[in-house]
Amino acid sequence: MAWEQILINVKASETEIIEDFLLENGALSVTFVDAKDTPMYEPKPGEIKLWPDTQVIGLFEQGQNPTEIVKLLTSTFPQLDSPKIQVLEDKNWEREWMDNFHPMKFGEKLWICPSWSDIPEPNAVNLLLDPGLAFGTGTHPTTSLCLKWLDSFNLEGKTVVDFGCGSGVLAIAALLLGAKRVIGIDIDPQAIQASHENAKRNSVEDKLELFLPEHQPKLDADLVIANILAGPLQELNQIITDYCKLGGNLVMSGILEEQSQNVIDCYKNKFSFSEVVSEGEWVRLNAVRSC
Repeated sequence: MAWEQILINVKASETEIIEDFLLENGALSVTFVDAKDTPMYEPKPGEIKLWPDTQVIGLFEQGQNPTEIVKLLTSTFPQLDSPKIQVLEDKNWEREWMDNFHPMKFGEKLWICPSWSDIPEPNAVNLLLDPGLAFGTGTHPTTSLCLKWLDSFNLEGKTVVDFGCGSGVLAIAALLLGAKRVIGIDIDPQAIQASHENAKRNSVEDKLELFLPEHQPKLDADLVIANILAGPLQELNQIITDYCKLGGNLVMSGILEEQSQNVIDCYKNKFSFSEVVSEGEWVRLNAVRSC
């Protein structure tokens, strides 16, 4: 089946009314995207942020006559820029998605491999992972930065906390690279489920302990890795610090370059930081607990 889209550039204050209009006129879904490549920091809990200039995209089945919908749209909202109609080519979207997710190497020996792909280096450390319920496949720079650090660090016999474990990719990588015990913590029950399923796929489920925050244990870890966002890293700094033993390592990502100093300032009283490492606009902070 082919599909058609109506694309409209609007101000953030107009998004809701345009969304309602499209849905009332047969749109199967409505998506908001950035119209002008505007930086957007993470919202506070319960807050919804949209870009000042937002593109609203309504998806329709072919044959729903989007030309007539656009005429009605422009007569109802004459202040809008001219909406555009776009025909989406009919494809096997599942096959298309699979074809674009390939094995990826991080550092010297660590690979992330989807289940449908051949393993490039059978003797390397191969983590089997398919995109699924939770964040973390290695494709995002923040995950990539953390995976490269894990590949470079001697994890033999170490206890590791993956704070905000998502898909479990960092926790599982740590185990495959030699960690003795890994504790994964996440606020999302689906992330806990995804981490468990991915650990089972990689035959490390007996070494990975998973917790929601209300059940998280107390312990002194050799390494705490937190790939979340700058806001939560600052708000939860005492909890994260308490997991890391004296002399232990702290690795943090999910941080934009302009946010890095604020995060460092939250932790610098108890941690000594090394050089900031960046990938695109994202950074990784590496520190050792000093007191």
